[in-house]
Amino acid sequence: MTREQEKPHTITRVLNHNVVLAEEPVSRQEIVLFGKGIGFGAKPGNTILPHDARVEKRFRLENESHQQQYQTVLSQVDPAVVGIAEEIIALIAKEITPKLNEHIHVALPDHIQFAIYRLRNGMEIVNPFLFEIQTLYSKEFALAKRAADMIKSSFSLDIPESEIGFLALHIHSAISYMPVNKAVQFTNLITELVGIIEERTGKTIERNTVDYVRLITHLRYACERIRQQKSIQNPLLDRVKATIPDSYQLAEELARHIASRLDSPVPDDEVGYMAMHVFRLTSQPTE
Repeated sequence: MTREQEKPHTITRVLNHNVVLAEEPVSRQEIVLFGKGIGFGAKPGNTILPHDARVEKRFRLENESHQQQYQTVLSQVDPAVVGIAEEIIALIAKEITPKLNEHIHVALPDHIQFAIYRLRNGMEIVNPFLFEIQTLYSKEFALAKRAADMIKSSFSLDIPESEIGFLALHIHSAISYMPVNKAVQFTNLITELVGIIEERTGKTIERNTVDYVRLITHLRYACERIRQQKSIQNPLLDRVKATIPDSYQLAEELARHIASRLDSPVPDDEVGYMAMHVFRLTSQPTE
């Protein structure tokens, strides 16, 4: 380690017992330091060595716009909220991937602060996509439960499942580099497609069936492929068109809806796979 690398960091703000902001000695840039007990008893102006054993994770925002937004968050959001958000981000990096969209450092504390405000003021948090989020983003939802426990422990608040669902969307946004509003749009699109199927077939689709889970899971990945303009081959396409024409016709309507929402064409091969799922779902007894 060089002499420059051995120079201590200067703490600029203590967010909680486990998270501090510090200034790097050479670049003078602010970084986030995370580690158990790193902020306990610390005060601005104190120093901490870069190789301190308590430092588990360090992070610096690279995007200049995100740096400015983060400074705004620091001036407007409760430091304890920023601290718990950084702990949650460290958990995501550890459990899923360290390659996260750095905008989560801005979006997550802002979201948590507003959620806490709503819960403390008795405002109901409604999440119309809860089942779909649990199904489509099961890994993110499981981690969001742990995040909710962390928030509960820090702020003495019970976190409802509806809010856990929104936390899961933020986690998905961070690991997929998809803005949260796009993730919500994506989930809403899938529920719209299910609504079209129900309306055209006159059947209410039971949400707790295996075939429903298969359908929305397929629609999720189909929409992602369509959004990214990735191709897929369907060797059964001609047979699907010939043997289940009604399902294929409905799948074509779904494809038109997807194309209008995502502003991207839907290949016939994708239509064929959607037709197969529609046929399975609408022609078999509910499990």
